[in-house]
Amino acid sequence: MALQDALTKQSTTKDLQVRIGIHLGDVVDKGGDLFGTAVNIAARLEGIAQPGGIVVSAAVRDAIAGKLGAAFTELGLQALKNIEEPLRAYAISPKAGSLSSGRKEALPLPTKPSIAVLPFDDLSSDRDQEYFADGVVEEIITALSRFRGLFVIARNSSFAYKGRAVDVKQVGRELGVRYILEGSVRKAASRVRISGQLIDAATGAHLWADRFDGSLEDVFDLQDQVTSRVVGAIAPKLELAEIERARRKLTESLDAYDYYLRGFAAFHQWTPEANNEALSLFYKAIELDPLFASAFGMAARSYAQRKASGWVIDRDKELRETVRLARRAVELGRDDAVPLLAAGWALASVAGDLDTGAALIDRALVLNPNLATAWHCSGWTRVLLGEPEIAIEHSTRAMRLSPFDPLLNRMQCALATAHLFAGRYDEASLWAEKALQDQETYAAALRVLSASRALTGRLKEAQKAMERLRQVDPTLCLSNIDERLALRRPEDLDVLSEGLRKAGLPE
Repeated sequence: MALQDALTKQSTTKDLQVRIGIHLGDVVDKGGDLFGTAVNIAARLEGIAQPGGIVVSAAVRDAIAGKLGAAFTELGLQALKNIEEPLRAYAISPKAGSLSSGRKEALPLPTKPSIAVLPFDDLSSDRDQEYFADGVVEEIITALSRFRGLFVIARNSSFAYKGRAVDVKQVGRELGVRYILEGSVRKAASRVRISGQLIDAATGAHLWADRFDGSLEDVFDLQDQVTSRVVGAIAPKLELAEIERARRKLTESLDAYDYYLRGFAAFHQWTPEANNEALSLFYKAIELDPLFASAFGMAARSYAQRKASGWVIDRDKELRETVRLARRAVELGRDDAVPLLAAGWALASVAGDLDTGAALIDRALVLNPNLATAWHCSGWTRVLLGEPEIAIEHSTRAMRLSPFDPLLNRMQCALATAHLFAGRYDEASLWAEKALQDQETYAAALRVLSASRALTGRLKEAQKAMERLRQVDPTLCLSNIDERLALRRPEDLDVLSEGLRKAGLPE
């Protein structure tokens, strides 16, 4: 989309409109020229694009759904010239209200000091070290977010600006924060340099800048120094006890920490292959440091991601392993929000232990009230528990802490489901529609959309949503709904079943 805009702006011919086709697959490089089936498919997709439009294959759409400010319009199965099997194609366009569409509406500032930490530039000579720079920022965000006197934007929304030339004033408006921290990381051999600068987003004034040098063994101390200096610049009245609580070393093993950072980066790619890689890396971190609570927690959360995405291979085996990892994470990280959150969500969503899961997530929120993922998982857990008003409150808090989160549609779906069980069917329908803007094949949102439309008497629209749902989840029927959504209150299951029955779901 950015390329289309640039071509249009640079063209001397106002009527010049370029078609673009994109496919994901292997290619053969011969003297700088690319060949192969993937190239042929991309060329055929280009041919069916509208002038000035972009058409992508299902492989591309599945890889970037929820990670890009874009809307997808399904074009159905396309019989492409000289391509053996028909391919499902999608037209892509900027999503209304997304980051990429240049939203200018300012979010209101919180009453307490608010900050977003943007991705640091990676100045290392080895470009494979980018995950390390991201990990440094992740830990600074985590340390800052432990301060109850601060409002800290979540990592997932801060990283929406990665690789972009940004205007800090615009970032401040879009994220609703007063302060922006940006910087760089240079890792060379056994040395690390972290540079940072703190900016007042309202005025653009630089409040503080510094550089921290040390060996790799000092990386945790360097992160602490950056955090302490930032806190001292924007919230000098915070208690010293909170500063000490924020100085929390994850592990004594730098190799384990390295594997953990790589696993964390893979986890956020949200694909089956990346999930397998993340699990492997977290297990390596655990092997090097058997006391690494966050590694246990993230491994358990990876299994929860597998279940939520339908990637489970051996249900019973993965259930047992999830419970083992979650319990160990709790044993090792009783005062650390990240393993508690991960363990709580894994136990609630995979093992169905809602009470224990909710209690662990609540504990994580006490320790870290700025943890957007915890508010999001708490929202879903409250939906399952039959507490829709609390679910709405917690999901809304998650969206404010992370307004550009790649999983924003999951938060919106939690809101839709909560409104459904609260009897507000029109609200449920509206939020389900928003959740489907990012991913039109999101089964959980299609369930709510079908049911809520049917319960408001919009039967034709409900049946259309049901047709899409049956395509996405062909094995779904009224008798197995409880396998998709383990609801504690029978009346919630009754409402969902009634709506889906009216929409046309078979017994």
